[in-house]
Amino acid sequence: MTGPHGGLPSRLAPRNAAPQQGGRSARFDPLTDPRRPLRLELAGLRHQVVGVTDCLIAGVDGLLILHDSRSPGDPPHDVAAMAAAAHGISRTCGSALGQGQFQEVTIRNREGCLAVYGIGDLALLAVVGDGMINIARLHLEARPVLGRLAQMLDLTQL
Repeated sequence: MTGPHGGLPSRLAPRNAAPQQGGRSARFDPLTDPRRPLRLELAGLRHQVVGVTDCLIAGVDGLLILHDSRSPGDPPHDVAAMAAAAHGISRTCGSALGQGQFQEVTIRNREGCLAVYGIGDLALLAVVGDGMINIARLHLEARPVLGRLAQMLDLTQL
């Protein structure tokens, strides 16, 4: 089953979708968007670390919750699914080796990387970077963001 925009299904309507009221589209107001604090955290991380092209929050089941991107070529639904797959294999390895609960995994390639961080037990922060990204800086900047996202996700019903 695919979402309305191709790729994998999404938990949320597209980023700028407006709810229907009486057959007419209501205007989307980003200042009253209940997900605005989450969006600001993702955008902040993308702006703080040179080389970050995409940030997204996904469920551990691979469904997209929210994304912030500067590269239209990376389909966020697919990145969410890849993040869940990376989480799954990392969690299995950690369990088999007796190393405890999943924290993070980084997949590094010649021209970029995918870093996946656990946000509690049910959500993931996935960060896509280009070949110029400083992974150590990403890890340093991402850890405080994870704590804030965990608090926000506990307060919101996504």
